[in-house]
Amino acid sequence: MNDSSWGAPPQAGYWGPSDQGPVQGAAPAGPAYDAPEAQHTRPMPIVPGVPAYGGDQDDDRGAARLSAPPFRDETFRDETFRDETFRDETPSAQPYAAVPQNPDPMPDAPQPAPAPQKKSAGRDLSAAIGVGVGLGAVIIASLFVVKAVFVGVVAVAVVVGLWELTSRLEERKGIKAPLVPLALGGAAMVVAGYVGGADGAWVAMALTALAVLVWRMTEPPEGYLKDVTAGVFAAFYVPFLATFVAMMLTAQDGAWRVLTFLLLTVVSDTGAYAVGWRFGKHKLAPRISPGKTREGLLGAVSFAMVAGALCMQFLIDDGEWWQGLLLGLAVAASATLGDLGESMIKRDLGIKDMGTLLPGHGGIMDRLDSLLPTAPVVWLLLVIFVGTG
Repeated sequence: MNDSSWGAPPQAGYWGPSDQGPVQGAAPAGPAYDAPEAQHTRPMPIVPGVPAYGGDQDDDRGAARLSAPPFRDETFRDETFRDETFRDETPSAQPYAAVPQNPDPMPDAPQPAPAPQKKSAGRDLSAAIGVGVGLGAVIIASLFVVKAVFVGVVAVAVVVGLWELTSRLEERKGIKAPLVPLALGGAAMVVAGYVGGADGAWVAMALTALAVLVWRMTEPPEGYLKDVTAGVFAAFYVPFLATFVAMMLTAQDGAWRVLTFLLLTVVSDTGAYAVGWRFGKHKLAPRISPGKTREGLLGAVSFAMVAGALCMQFLIDDGEWWQGLLLGLAVAASATLGDLGESMIKRDLGIKDMGTLLPGHGGIMDRLDSLLPTAPVVWLLLVIFVGTG
C-alpha cells in the first residue's frame, strides 16, 4: 500500500516517482509531507478486528477505516468522525492509541433527572406515637386520681432529666456537676413548690445551689468553677422550672390547668412538626436547628392559638376564648424557644439526643425541652387571667 491509497494530494517540492528515475531537485523519496511537518502527525491507531488495507481487502477499506488521516489539516472522510479532531498533537503522544470501548457520553447529552426523594420524619414514628400515648395515659391517670401521685411523677421526671444532663456534660465536656445534691434538691424543690408555693420553690432552689457548692469541695479544686456553674445551671433549668407545674396543681381547678398546659405544648409541637414537614422551605435557625422552619413556627402558633381558645373556654373556670388566643401565642413562642435552647446545648455537646430511654423520642430531656420553659409562662398568664384559684 502506497501513499496514494490514503487519498493524499501532492505536496510542494515532491513530484512523485518517475519511470525515468528521480527528477533533479526533487525531494528524497518518502512520505508525502515536508520534514518539518513530521512531528505534528500521528500514526494510524490499530483497530482490533479490522483487516489491514491492501491486496484483496482494498475495495472495502473505505467502510472499515476508523483511523486518522496522515495530514493534520485533513478532515475525516467517514461521516461518523467528521467532527472529531486530534486532541494531542505533541511529539510525546502515544504512537498507537487504543480505541475506547466505552466512550464517555457527549457533555451536552441530556441526563435523566434524579428521582425526587420522599420526605422522612427522621424518627420511628410508630414507636414515638406508642410511647407518647403511654406517657399521656400515666400522666392523665395520676393527674385526675390523686394529685400527690402526679407530683411524684414530676419529681421522677426531674431526677431522670438531671441524670441525663449531667451524664452528657461529663461524657462530652468533662464537666462533673454533682448529681447527688442535684437529684435530692430537685425532688425537694418540686415538693416545696406544691406545698409552699413560689416562696417554697425559691428557698429550695437556694439550698440546692448551696449544696452543690459544698458537695464539690470534697474533690480536688481543678475544674471547681465550671463544675459548680454547671450544677447551678442544671438546678435552675430542670427542677426549678418544673416546680411551676406543681404550683399550677395547687389551684381549685389545678388538674385542668395542668392539662391545658400539657395540651397546648403538645399541640404547638405537633403543629410545628406537621406544617414544617409538609410546607417548610425557609429555615428558622439553621445554625441551631436546621430542621425547624418559619412555616413550622406559623403552624405552631396557629394550632396553639386555636387550642388555647378552646381550652380557656371549656376547661378553665372563668376563662374567656380571647384569653386562650393570647395564651396559645405565648405557649408557641416559649415552646419554640425552649426547643431551640435545648438544641443549642446538644449542638455544643455534639449529640443528637440527651438519652435513649424513650424509643422514638430520645431521652426524658428531649421531651422536657419545650415543657420546662413553657411552665412558668402558663402559670403566670393563668394567674393574671383567672387568679390563683
